[in-house]
Amino acid sequence: MLPVEYERKFEAKNLHGYPPAAQTIPDAWDIFTSSPAVANGKVYFGSGDGNIYAADAQTGVLQWKFTTKDVVHASPAVVGNTVYVGSWDSYLYAIDADSGLEKWAFKSGDDPAIHNQVGFQSSPAVVDGTVYVGCRDAHVYAIDAATGRKKWDYPASKSWVNGTPAVRDGVVYVGTSDSSRFMALDAKNGRLRFNFDAKAYMFSSAALAGDLAYVGDHNGKLYAIDVKSGKLAWEFQTDASKADPLKVLKPDGSLNQEVLFAPVFNDFEDMYVDFYKFVTIGAIMSSPVVDKGVVYFGSMDGNLYALL
Repeated sequence: MLPVEYERKFEAKNLHGYPPAAQTIPDAWDIFTSSPAVANGKVYFGSGDGNIYAADAQTGVLQWKFTTKDVVHASPAVVGNTVYVGSWDSYLYAIDADSGLEKWAFKSGDDPAIHNQVGFQSSPAVVDGTVYVGCRDAHVYAIDAATGRKKWDYPASKSWVNGTPAVRDGVVYVGTSDSSRFMALDAKNGRLRFNFDAKAYMFSSAALAGDLAYVGDHNGKLYAIDVKSGKLAWEFQTDASKADPLKVLKPDGSLNQEVLFAPVFNDFEDMYVDFYKFVTIGAIMSSPVVDKGVVYFGSMDGNLYALL
C-alpha cells in the first residue's frame, strides 16, 4: 500500500457560476479517479492531492512523485520511457518514467472566472507518436508525443470532452458533454468524419470492436455505432431510463432541460441535485469493454451489464 497525501474532488470558488461566489465548491462532475498504469516494473497513477506517483510494482515503495498545481484524476498512458497525463491545472505533462522529471508540458485553455472550461478529465491515448486527448476547455487535442507541440485541435462547441479518445485506422472517436455528440475525427488533421447525435452528455470512452463503436450515454443508453457511416446499429436502454421517474428525458432520449436543471436551492447545491437526477435514469458514465462478442459496462443504476 502506498498512501497519498490526501484525496479530493476538483474545487474552486464561483465554480460553474454557482452562488455564493466566495464559496469553495467541489465539482459534482469530477466523477472519475485516476486508474493505474503498470509498465517498466512500476505503477503510475494520479491523485486528488495534485501529484503523479510512481511506485515499485512488486513492493509498493515510492520511486518518485511529480507535483502539479491541481487535481489529477486522469489516468496516465505510458509509452516507452514516458508517462503522459493531464492535470486540472490545465497542463498535459510528459514525464520521464524512470526519473520523474518533466520532459514537456502542454498548456490548454483556462477559465479563471468560473473554472468551467479548464482541466484534463480525459485520459490520453498515444498512437503512432501522437497524444490524443480531450479537455474541459472544449477541445480535442493531437500533440506530438516527443516534443509537446500541438499538431491540431478540434473545437467542441464549448462542450467538455471527458472521455478517452479511441484511435484506430487513422480515425479518432470521442464523445462530448453539452453538445451531446459522438464524433469521428481524422487522426492526421482533425477534420470531422461524422457526428452522431447522442441526445445526452457523454463521459463514457468508446470501445471499438469490429465495425462498431460501443459507448455509454447519460440518458441511460448504450449505443453501438457503425464506425464507417456514423449510423446507429443498435441501442440498449436501462430499465431505470425507461421508467424515468423524474421525467428528465424527452421521448427521443434527449434531456428535458427544464426539469433536469430546475432550481431547488438556487445555489451550488443544485449541481448535486442535477447529478442525482442522472442516477435515477441509470446514466452510463462508465466505459464499456468488449470480449469474445460480449459488451460489459456499468450503470449508475448499480448494475453491471453483459450484452450479446
